[in-house]
Amino acid sequence: MNTKNKLKIFNDPIYGFITIPNVLIFDLIEHKYFQRLRRITQMGMSYLVYPGAHHTRFHHALGCMHLMQNAIRILRFKDVAISEDEENALLIAILLHDIGHGPFSHAMEHSIANDITHEEISILFMEKLNSEFNGSLTLAIKVFKGEYHRNFMYQLISGQLDMDRADYLKRDSFYTGVAEGNINSERLITMLNVVDDTLVVEEKGIYSIEKFLTARRLMYWQVYLHKTSLVAEQLMIRALQRAKELTLKGETLRASSALSYFLNNNVDKEAFDEIALETFAQLDDYDIISAMKEWQFHDDFVLKNLCEMIINRNLLKIKLKNKKIKTESLLVHIEGLMQKYNITRAEAEYFVFKGDISNQAYQLKKQTINILYKSGKITDIVKTSDLLSLKVLSKPVIKYYICYPKDKL
Repeated sequence: MNTKNKLKIFNDPIYGFITIPNVLIFDLIEHKYFQRLRRITQMGMSYLVYPGAHHTRFHHALGCMHLMQNAIRILRFKDVAISEDEENALLIAILLHDIGHGPFSHAMEHSIANDITHEEISILFMEKLNSEFNGSLTLAIKVFKGEYHRNFMYQLISGQLDMDRADYLKRDSFYTGVAEGNINSERLITMLNVVDDTLVVEEKGIYSIEKFLTARRLMYWQVYLHKTSLVAEQLMIRALQRAKELTLKGETLRASSALSYFLNNNVDKEAFDEIALETFAQLDDYDIISAMKEWQFHDDFVLKNLCEMIINRNLLKIKLKNKKIKTESLLVHIEGLMQKYNITRAEAEYFVFKGDISNQAYQLKKQTINILYKSGKITDIVKTSDLLSLKVLSKPVIKYYICYPKDKL
């Protein structure tokens, strides 16, 4: 007889004790697909800038579930009807919302897996788990996809004021030590309400929303789009792309069997079958790091140098500009590299490239954040707030970057 206690408590550094509400959620957390998130860093290469940023997707998922428990309790207190099945669906959907993330979060999506997002892989994992758990995730999948008729539930999972953002801003602020991102997520949740199946924020929560949006903008510029972690992620993407290019040409690279599968096969959305999913489930940060530790001694000039740069944190120089980078600026560095190291233009372009980043804390065209007045009137936060900067926060700010070697590779 199985006497294992399935109603355990986690001690979280952000919220204190997090309780597992039922046996199904315990079993999902215990599952190998979810346990893999312990080996996926939450913030990609940001630890190269902020040494404390080593927390994982596992931490984040549990934090989101805890905030969702609070949100459900608050909404029920305000007479919003949420059945037990709907509660379970919300908790499962937010718990598994990041289960499809690959190693170092977003690097996989732009290198060795093509045209498939982590959200799409999350759905594939959920559907597989649903068959294993006898259909008990069916409603959660509907909510996650936004197909359930109660719109506020989807907004709690994926909206401008969802539990995902409420956790990662507070958590990432804590682990990086960037105090500007520290939001009061508990107060935000206390201010939530539902009108006509749409999420709203009560009038007294206006200033908490202003703080939340300002914190989000600052965290993007200071942390998520920090130029050092940006160039490190670009180097990792290029290292994986080069590894795949060499493998498809017949080179044998030392790598784990899971990583080798993705290097040897062009896996896109159409080809992401059950074998690809099971192999993906074995892939984590350790596969990539251990492979790069080997590849830094490879004969290939490009792969060797890209991996050395990441392992030893000897990164490319990166400059941010307000105007688009001219092609001539790239050519100067490309031609210099070609002459210095006797490499082809295609090889030089692995080390010299440009791109852009965008920061928009509040997206007017997406689901809006609506303020509920005591009179019953509902207004968008931008029209309600007396903070002029909110109008600015709703406009995308684009910056352009150029990367090239500092002096020598």
